[in-house]
Amino acid sequence: MPATSTFTLNTGAQLASVGLGCWMGKPAGAGTPENDETLAMVKNALEAGYTHFDTAAGYGNEEAVGKALRDSGKPRSSFFVTTKVIDHADVARELDKSLAKLDIDYIDLFLMHWPLSMDFSTGKMTAFGESPTFSETWAQMEKLLETHAGKVKQIGVSNFSVKNLEILLKTAKVVPAVNQVEAHPYCPQEPLREYCAAKGIHLTAYCPVGQYDSPILREPLIKDLAAKYGKPGGTILLSWGVQRGFSVVPKSSNPQRLRANRDLVELSASDLAAISSLHLEPHKHRSLCDFGPGLAEPGKVWGWRIREDLGWEYDVPSREGAAFRL
Repeated sequence: MPATSTFTLNTGAQLASVGLGCWMGKPAGAGTPENDETLAMVKNALEAGYTHFDTAAGYGNEEAVGKALRDSGKPRSSFFVTTKVIDHADVARELDKSLAKLDIDYIDLFLMHWPLSMDFSTGKMTAFGESPTFSETWAQMEKLLETHAGKVKQIGVSNFSVKNLEILLKTAKVVPAVNQVEAHPYCPQEPLREYCAAKGIHLTAYCPVGQYDSPILREPLIKDLAAKYGKPGGTILLSWGVQRGFSVVPKSSNPQRLRANRDLVELSASDLAAISSLHLEPHKHRSLCDFGPGLAEPGKVWGWRIREDLGWEYDVPSREGAAFRL
């Protein structure tokens, strides 16, 4: 499975199978260690051959990502940049902010970061069904393809379930090019994968090996397969994701790991199936992401009920001292 493999989006655009996730564990900003780390990480990723870079307004590091790409001296057409909007009140305004911060002429993929809207100035989040609904926000995003033609190439969503995609597609004029979701062997997203394949929506996996000290890497099966294929456990998990049709955006600042994450292998059908079955074991079908203050209310993420509103069919355990993540 070559590192240069790509997926074709419903727009015809090519997206690298392995990209770089640029969430640094907490929002970055000018002068912060996270900002400096972002610059170094993107530079190392470019040297390792990466072409897809995934950031977001909420990550606070669009400026750093853009600077690293500009400083590379490589032509703009040689890389694909994804960023995301979280404040839905005026999507065109938020796009202009991201364009100014990135300063790279255009954005390849602009995602609705969550089906809910968050106002950073007040900390207020919209409730399920409250205006602007995600369908209203999507209508704003569709208009960008006309008002900002050439400045945004594709639009998509993130953290959308089958339930909410079905609501969205009732009024959508443009089918999302991408839906970026948490996906790994404990959260394989199988019903969503089948649904999106039928609708022509590509899936990108964030946290594709879990997050921080991932328990998946300690699974005996993964250790055995790492030995069998002569690759790190993380590479096995990324290969599993790509082989199932997901592009993946792992985060790493380590040059050696950056290269290893692109050195995918072709798993046998039986090994692929074995990994896909891990979530069926007791208490393993769950999120491994820190949603920080988004877990303030039991049974909810950012104030939305996990199953009834978000439509997620897996558990999201609460965590003490969870890091801030959007």
